[in-house]
Amino acid sequence: MYRGRFAPSPTGPLHFGSLVSAVGSYLDARTNGGEWLVRIEDVDTPRNVTGAASHILHTLDLYGFEWNGPVLYQSSRFEAYESALETLRQQGLLFACGCSRKDVVAVHAGTCRHGLAQEMEARSWRLLVDDVPVEFVDQSEGHLHQEVLTETVGDFVLKRVDGLYAYQLAVVVDDAFQGVTNVVRGSDLLASTCRQIYLQRALGLPTPKYKHLPVVFDEHGEKLSKQTRAQPIPMEKQDAANTLMKAFAFLGYRHVENMPTVDDAWRWILNA
Repeated sequence: MYRGRFAPSPTGPLHFGSLVSAVGSYLDARTNGGEWLVRIEDVDTPRNVTGAASHILHTLDLYGFEWNGPVLYQSSRFEAYESALETLRQQGLLFACGCSRKDVVAVHAGTCRHGLAQEMEARSWRLLVDDVPVEFVDQSEGHLHQEVLTETVGDFVLKRVDGLYAYQLAVVVDDAFQGVTNVVRGSDLLASTCRQIYLQRALGLPTPKYKHLPVVFDEHGEKLSKQTRAQPIPMEKQDAANTLMKAFAFLGYRHVENMPTVDDAWRWILNA
């Protein structure tokens, strides 16, 4: 059974790039007769914006998305993340690290792998990676080259000293928990995929199929994001229908202007 998902972070309203990712994953699920889930990735609590999660869900509803089952909030899943860390700890794959974000060379050199130096304090918990290459077939990009994590990212963080769980851990645990079989998302997350596959293998979890969509850039050549102050997508019904059509066009479908309603837009694309 195909099961896809859309997993926005509640750090602000959805912008056009977010909409493209939602549309791409929704179409892939519906055209394959599958389910489509919504997950609110609010694990990084300091970045959450009050009211953003409910605004995102309202936006998805306005734009005609219909999701299966209840919305999952990562903030309710901390026990599951801690359990996953304990599994890794028992395997000897989790270690305390005293390096800061700036200590890239120290991380790649495995400075803390065998215990903290006497003067150091733990800043994070990291996953011990090996030299076994990771490769996968992306449904858009094809077969991707082997990546040796020790050479590219080193032992990566799973939990910070402030108690916050890393995105890589949360997304892997939750995809498995929700039975996600297909992940369709923006290619800005392509760099995370090998880490997630490596972590899935370490935890004995299944690996979904991946499909990475083109990223939307603004007129300055910057990826649309909340950090670059991307404008929220319109919330008027007529504007929503036309914005949906623009998202379809971005994904390679024929552009049609002045679509009467959101329902008309979805009927058009699902029968295209």
